Amino acid sequence: SRGMVVVEVQPGAEGATAEANGASGPAPAKDANGKAAEAEPAKDPENREGGDDGDEDEDDGAGGAADGAAGGEGGGGKKKKKKNKKKKKAGAAGAPAVEGDAGPPPPEEEWSTLIRGIKPWGPSKGEPGAPRQTLPPTVPVADLFPSGNFPVGEEQQYRDYTTGNPREVSAEARERERIEHINYNEIRRAAEVHRQVRKYAQSIARPGILLTELCERLEDCNRRLVQETGLEAGIAFPTGCSLDWVAAHWTPNSGDKTVLQYDSVCKLDFGTHVGGRIIDSAWTVHFNPQFDPLAEAAREATNAGVREAGVDARLCDIGAVVQEVMESYEVEIDGTTHRVKPIRNLGGHSIAPYRIHADKSVPMVRGGEQTSRMEEGELYAIETFGTTGKGYVHEDLECSHYMKNFDAGFVPLRLPRAKQLLNTINKNFDTLAFCRRWLDRLGEDKYLMGLRALCDAGIVQAIPPLCDVKGSHVAQYEHTILLKPTCKEVLSRGDDY
Repeated sequence: SRGMVVVEVQPGAEGATAEANGASGPAPAKDANGKAAEAEPAKDPENREGGDDGDEDEDDGAGGAADGAAGGEGGGGKKKKKKNKKKKKAGAAGAPAVEGDAGPPPPEEEWSTLIRGIKPWGPSKGEPGAPRQTLPPTVPVADLFPSGNFPVGEEQQYRDYTTGNPREVSAEARERERIEHINYNEIRRAAEVHRQVRKYAQSIARPGILLTELCERLEDCNRRLVQETGLEAGIAFPTGCSLDWVAAHWTPNSGDKTVLQYDSVCKLDFGTHVGGRIIDSAWTVHFNPQFDPLAEAAREATNAGVREAGVDARLCDIGAVVQEVMESYEVEIDGTTHRVKPIRNLGGHSIAPYRIHADKSVPMVRGGEQTSRMEEGELYAIETFGTTGKGYVHEDLECSHYMKNFDAGFVPLRLPRAKQLLNTINKNFDTLAFCRRWLDRLGEDKYLMGLRALCDAGIVQAIPPLCDVKGSHVAQYEHTILLKPTCKEVLSRGDDY
C-alpha cells in the first residue's frame, strides 16, 4: 500500500499549473498564423479562486488548464481561443460560500504523507452536531464524542485452540462485557487520541525534520487531544523515534540535532493513557522503497500475532507464528540481500494500569515457556521487530528514558536534590515512563546527579536504547489489543495500519 499518490507534472503543463493557481496572468493567445490576438481585459485578481454565476464558470479551471497544456513547450497543435467569462458578481477569495457551492475542502481531506506503507485515512470521526477536527488537530477527542461513547476498535472472533473453529459465545460472557462497557470507553478514548495524533505525525514526518521538533510537535498534539490532566490523562511514555540499527527506547535529549533522512528507518512509538489505561502502538517511518519488504515483514508479523492472540492462547505459540511470518521475507539493501530476522530478546507484553510492561511477555520466536497463556480481561501490546542484523539487541548510546519502579518501596535519600526530583516524578509521572526532555519542560535543571542517585537507590530505572549491530536496519509495528469476554478488540487499529 502507498500512503501518498505522487503526481508527475508533464512538460507543457506549466501554463495549466500557473493559471489554475492564479499565480500569473494567462499567456497572450495567438491565432493560427502565430499573430498575437487582442488582449482580453484583465481579470479582477480577487476573483481568481471563485466561480461565477454562469454554467461556463464551473469549467473555468479545467478550461484554463487545457489551454495552458495546449500552448506549453513542445505543443505543435492549434491553440484554442478562450471564451470571455462573466465576472463574478460578488465575493473575494475566502468569502462565504453561495448556495450550491461546496466551499473549500474540509481540513482533514488535505492530509497527505510521504511515508511508505501507510494507507490513507478516511474522514475524521465525530458525533453529529459535534465540532469537526482540524488539521493540525486542536479539538479534544472528548469534544468530538460528547456522549462519551468512543469508536470501537477492530473486533476479531476468538477461535477454539483445539478445533480451530470460532469459539461459541455464552450469554454469561455477553453480560460480563456489558458490565465492563464503561471501562472500555476510557481506553477507547485513548485509542482515538492515538489515531488522530499519529495521523498528524504522519503528515509532518518528512526528510529534513529535526527529530526533536517531530517529537515535541507530536507530544504537544497528544496533550491537547487527550486533555492532559495530571495523572488522570496524558502521555503514557516518551515518543520513541529510534533510527536504523537502534531498535527501541531512543528519544532525543534536549539540544540533540539528529535529522530524519530519506534513507532513515525510524520506529515511531508513542503512547496515550486515560485513567492509567495505556494505548501502545508503533509503526515504521521510511521513504526509500528499498526498505518496503523490511517494514512489510514487521507489519505482517504483528498482524499474525494479533490473529493468533486470544483467551487461552499460549504465548509460545504466538511467538512461533510471528517467527514463521517474519523469516519468510527477504530485503535487498544497496545490492545485498538480507533475510529478515525477528529480534529474539524483544517482544510484546501485557499492560496494566499505569504500568506499561506488566508481568507477561509475548515472544517473537518459538520455544520458551509452554504453560503461560493469555486470560480474559487482559490488555496486550503485540509488537514485532524485524532486522537485517544479528537479531539480538544490547544496551548502547546515551540514556533518555527513565521510569519509577512499580514495586519501589520507601528508600531513605540523603541527597536533597534527589528528594526534590523524586517529588517532581511522583507528581507528574508516578510509575509512567518519562524522559529528560520532559524534566527540562517542567523547569528542572542540574538534575542529573539527583537522577543518578535515584537510579542507584533502585527507585528509578534507567532504560537505555536497545541496539542491533551498527549498519543494520530494524523495522517495528505494534498494536494494543483487549481480550474481552466475547471477542478481542484491536484498540489501536486505524485506516493507516
